Amino acid sequence: MAMQQTSLARLWNLIWVVFFFIFLYVPLVVLVTFSFNDAAFPAPWVGGTLRWYRELFFDGAIWTSFLNSLFVAFSAVILSSLMGIFVVFWAMRNAYVRRSISHFYINLMLPEIIIAVGLLHLAVMIGLPLGAATLIAAHTVLGLGYVVPLVFERYQELDKRLMEAALDLGASPFYAFGSIILPLLKSTIFAAAVLVFIISFDDFVCAYFCAGSTFQTLPLYILSMLRVGISPEVGALSTVLLVLCSGLVVFYALLLAKKRKGI
Repeated sequence: MAMQQTSLARLWNLIWVVFFFIFLYVPLVVLVTFSFNDAAFPAPWVGGTLRWYRELFFDGAIWTSFLNSLFVAFSAVILSSLMGIFVVFWAMRNAYVRRSISHFYINLMLPEIIIAVGLLHLAVMIGLPLGAATLIAAHTVLGLGYVVPLVFERYQELDKRLMEAALDLGASPFYAFGSIILPLLKSTIFAAAVLVFIISFDDFVCAYFCAGSTFQTLPLYILSMLRVGISPEVGALSTVLLVLCSGLVVFYALLLAKKRKGI
């Protein structure tokens, strides 16, 4: 009887898992399939074509928005990584900074729209025009919520005697950190940078509030395309982005798995 109940429970759990994955991935399958449809959405399937991908490739506005998103994402990655490294460095030497590390988790707890509206008010208050600079600043703030906790957690796992030995041998704190601690943190820093890039490149909320009317990223361009009607290029563009972001997510997961193995 007990074995029968266990089998039923496993079957019920399996059904829920299958239903969850169907609910999650069927819309994506439909999106990818109809991006090859030789008719404008929402027409039924009439035949396969690559026409929408060819038009997407020669659309200059999409390429401009794509390059803008890349520029913002790489800028946010560089700034958040450098600032996160320096925060961890000062946390090693200052107890107050070390206690303040937990404040960076606020970025993960608060809804992104609250951060975006707050940054918008700050930019208006100090008279900073909205554009690429304000959007990079917003994404850097978001990125610090990931870089600092991840890097500091990895630092906490290191043997503190390595740093003490370097200082006893006459090395300066900055040199000891750069030559001993930083190489041990590089895999975590790189994994955090990949995560920040994914978040920044896909971000819509901060871009909507902080980019202004003169600077357009790819998510904002997709919104403008949808406002005038569902173009078949949107499906093709969404498919390309889905492949790129899925590849980055897989790459990030492999980095985490490699870090856990201690390689």
